[in-house]
Amino acid sequence: MNDKREIRYPEGMKWTRQRKNVYEVLQEATEPLSAVQIYRLVEELAEGEEYALSTVYRILAAFEERGLVSKDTWMGDGTVVYELNRGGHTHYAVCLECHKRIALPSCPFAHIRLGRETGDFTVTGHKLELYGYCRECKAEKERTEP
Repeated sequence: MNDKREIRYPEGMKWTRQRKNVYEVLQEATEPLSAVQIYRLVEELAEGEEYALSTVYRILAAFEERGLVSKDTWMGDGTVVYELNRGGHTHYAVCLECHKRIALPSCPFAHIRLGRETGDFTVTGHKLELYGYCRECKAEKERTEP
């Protein structure tokens, strides 16, 4: 995160140093992060500058209000996570052993179109998490099982 490449901040809000730091952490993230994870990464990025977790929550709320981030809850454990709203959405496979989350390459529901049989129901969104074992944990389980 410290390569300091140029980040373009969306227009329409005042970009304080704290907001820029939170935005940069979200920009670099490869998966959704909890507020505590963002807080820890911002503290590293800020190089000694003091932050309060409540400040990160307020920034995330402001970003969410302006549509810059998506707020979601992991179904498996109820953790609230945030990610930059890059258009579209991502589903994840979750390792039951190490809890690593692996982004699926596409939405498995993207091709589904609801017909007349569901005319009294309008889909506005969906969630999907797959559970299993990542490659490393599966190999470890196979190596240690009798």
